Amino acid sequence: MVDDSERTPSPEEMLRLIERQRADTVRHLKGDPRLIYGPWGVAWLLGFGTLFLHYGLDGEPYLPISQMQAVGVQLCLQVLAGAVAAYGITKMSGRVRGDSSARGMMYGYAWFAGMMLMVVIAMRMSPQLPPDESGLLWAAVSMLVVGVLYMAGGAIWLDWTMFFVGVCVLAVDAIGVLLGAGWHALLAAVFLGGGFLAVSVWPRRRR
Repeated sequence: MVDDSERTPSPEEMLRLIERQRADTVRHLKGDPRLIYGPWGVAWLLGFGTLFLHYGLDGEPYLPISQMQAVGVQLCLQVLAGAVAAYGITKMSGRVRGDSSARGMMYGYAWFAGMMLMVVIAMRMSPQLPPDESGLLWAAVSMLVVGVLYMAGGAIWLDWTMFFVGVCVLAVDAIGVLLGAGWHALLAAVFLGGGFLAVSVWPRRRR
């Protein structure tokens, strides 16, 4: 009688094993989506939700929150989200050596440079605008940086999910800017906040 532990796997079993190992390797190299997408989902859901409560849709705030408080909450959450996401990308890049590791390092620097430039532009231009337009400038420019960098990340690692997420960020940003500050905040909180959280947990639910 042949022991099952000594039995030679069939070709079908070998193919399934190879596919499982390949899928595990891809997930390992692409990093944890909870770190890459989750922080932005939380930051935008809460940050833009706070802005929406300040602006309202008819020009009247829904809660007595000042614009400075709302923008401050949004910026603090975005800085924290950027730091956590950068950690996730650095951790992902640290698993490989050579060109891929260098790309990850340069990509992390691009996040830092983009966010710093966003702050400089918004600080320079916002005093010249009405209050609502000033807040919209901060929100729109920050989303522009995030959307472009997610698309760039998708191109670097050939990750269509990351690229498509960047496209969605830019699309929501553009529509919101055209509709006004209140709608911009609402669309960003619902579609981007909720969408990023969904993307962060979807791969785990599939597995």
